Amino acid sequence: MNKSRYFPCGTSRREFVWEMGAGFTGLALSSLLASEGFFQRVANAGEATAAPPLAPKPPHFTSKAKSCIFLMMNGAPSQVDTFDYKPELEKYAGRQLPPDKQYINSGGRKVGYLTPAWRKFLPGGESGLMISDYFPNVRKHADKLAVINSCHTDSHAHGSALVAMNTGKTFIGRPSLGAWSVYGLGTENQSLPGYVVMLDKRGGPISGQPNWSSGFMPSTYSGTLFRPFGDPILDLRGPARITRQVQREQLDLLAALNQRHLDARPGGAELASRIDSYELAYRMQTEAPETVDIAEETQQTLDMYGVGQQPTDEYGRNCLVARRLVERGVRFVQLYSGGGHLEETWDAHESIEKNHGRHGAEVDQPIAALLTDLEQRGLLESTLVVWGGEFGRMPFSEGQNAPGRNHNPYGFSMWFAGGGVKGGIRYGETDEFGFEAVTNKVHLHDVHATILHLLGLDHEALTYFHQGREESLTDVGGRVVREVIA
Repeated sequence: MNKSRYFPCGTSRREFVWEMGAGFTGLALSSLLASEGFFQRVANAGEATAAPPLAPKPPHFTSKAKSCIFLMMNGAPSQVDTFDYKPELEKYAGRQLPPDKQYINSGGRKVGYLTPAWRKFLPGGESGLMISDYFPNVRKHADKLAVINSCHTDSHAHGSALVAMNTGKTFIGRPSLGAWSVYGLGTENQSLPGYVVMLDKRGGPISGQPNWSSGFMPSTYSGTLFRPFGDPILDLRGPARITRQVQREQLDLLAALNQRHLDARPGGAELASRIDSYELAYRMQTEAPETVDIAEETQQTLDMYGVGQQPTDEYGRNCLVARRLVERGVRFVQLYSGGGHLEETWDAHESIEKNHGRHGAEVDQPIAALLTDLEQRGLLESTLVVWGGEFGRMPFSEGQNAPGRNHNPYGFSMWFAGGGVKGGIRYGETDEFGFEAVTNKVHLHDVHATILHLLGLDHEALTYFHQGREESLTDVGGRVVREVIA
């Protein structure tokens, strides 16, 4: 018997019966998936490039914050020396951490004795928030700050902890917080990137580009690097022999060829992103030069940020450019303090006083100026400012008679300001030593959920369909810390 007469493609009876049964099951499954909106979600993810990907999108709900400036202290500042006042450390100075705390992972480094803060804490503003002398200028803005003293994270290693603070997971390949923000909201200015990253001239974070990547999303949502010195954007002006008209004609031809290629191969998200990036670069040539040109600022403003002075010049310029970016509709800006590794960052293994004295002096005045400037221009309510590192530092010294502190993922501090945040409050607590979060603990997923909420995004509803599942920034958890929201 020639089975091909009865069963297509040369299948056997057994295969025919199996496929018939599976086919009916598939119909039922398709119906269930369709009723839950599965195929609509898949289509939306695939069609993300049909409309301009950076076009402004409505938030999930009304919010005050329209943009975010994330001040990333690369290397992990010590909470007990900056924003987590622990007078009990004076009492216990010279003793070892109690036995019930001995589950710490020291990374092979020496565990020393409990050590008090290296600089004085003083109350700031009417709220009386206790802030150390490493940040005397920021202390003047205490009534604007919501200090969270109970943060904790999942890694004690810089590379993975930085990736986690930026993307929610300790492994690379996921979209960053800035990418999620721009994916959810787009950006107000189509002639500037929606997400800008400015590194320290000493280098970037040791885990590099994954910290501002778009991960599995189109690269349109990745952070755009601005240089921390000189011209922030290279090659903004093309050769004099190529006029704008000629450049426009070249781009039109390139876009037509790329579009022809894309039409023949639907779903090429990366090629579509490349087309969009060419167009954005063309538009940036008109607006970006003016945006990054701080020469038009008044001398009073430049002095306030510490531009032209040492050691504040670099971070002052970056903070000033950040203000100019959000003023012009950029959605998310991240500024790194500290670059490379060890003492070039806030990684104070050798000496808290030497390290934090150096880096604090670089950023304290510029950060205070940024808060002042945003407020004076009526931008603070619409701009969320976030300060923090990838984790904190231990309340004990790194070895005997040693002035440094080791990594601490169990308890550290961050603060929020502006953008609908309650000012002059402290939320959560570490134990009496400042070792681990014990009251109102805030995981990094909670930090991310709260930032998205302040921007008008529901962290559970903001999803991207990837490899068969709906992915989100907070993924397996996360709660909005409503206690810090006005």
